Amino acid sequence: MPKESELCPSDSPTALFGFELRRHRKARGWSQIRLSKAVPYSVGTISMIETARRSPTEEFARHCDEALEAEGALMRLWPMVSHASAPPWFRPWLDAEATAEAIRSWEPLVVPGLLQTEDYARAILSGEPGATTEEIEAHVIARMERQSILHRPKPPMLWAVVDEGVLHRPIGSRAVMAAQLAHLVELGTAPRITIQILPLSARSTTGLLGGFAISQAHGAPDTAYVEAASDAQVTDWPESVRILAFRYEGIRSEALSQRESIRLIEETMQRWTS
Repeated sequence: MPKESELCPSDSPTALFGFELRRHRKARGWSQIRLSKAVPYSVGTISMIETARRSPTEEFARHCDEALEAEGALMRLWPMVSHASAPPWFRPWLDAEATAEAIRSWEPLVVPGLLQTEDYARAILSGEPGATTEEIEAHVIARMERQSILHRPKPPMLWAVVDEGVLHRPIGSRAVMAAQLAHLVELGTAPRITIQILPLSARSTTGLLGGFAISQAHGAPDTAYVEAASDAQVTDWPESVRILAFRYEGIRSEALSQRESIRLIEETMQRWTS
């Protein structure tokens, strides 16, 4: 294990978290073995996080915060860590998404990030030219952590409209696709999640140029994330958000109902399981 002096908290948010985790652990007079007995994580995991060789999950930060009686210090650092691997332009959307009371999403090409399985996300992220295995795994973890907002005691309302072509587009293996569609069916039964499919038969052209999402939170301006190949952007400019909101309602008006959408997803699953 590297000496404590080798870990510089100013190197990165992950290094700062590791430094503070170690500081709070030692303040309690605990060894890593003692901490591992108080939280559902191994000594190896604790060691790697303390030395910034692995990023902590939100669950890890919460467990250690409670066990070490850090009074929220580690949980306050976690958002910095979770945003560290994201491009600077994307971080405002992560903040908006994390505090949203409602999110409206449209996706013409792939399953929305908040609804992806780990394997589906890994298959998509693996397609990034030049990405290393470590970088891909870091992005997969970050994407899965984003989904924690859906498991809160009071999660945001999520309305997701997805083009039918997404159900047929092979991402990863047949097993990956079957599991992803099964996941959509399961999520579609959640009380605060609505998934609607825009059928190919609608022949709709609105929104084909790219996906987007709009977040809403009390006391904050609506924020939009607009996807593009090279110039994706996050904006809270009222006129831009208003135009996207109109576009979203136009797309949604052509979509199947929630019940019909789930039935279509289940029928399409047979293609990937047969």
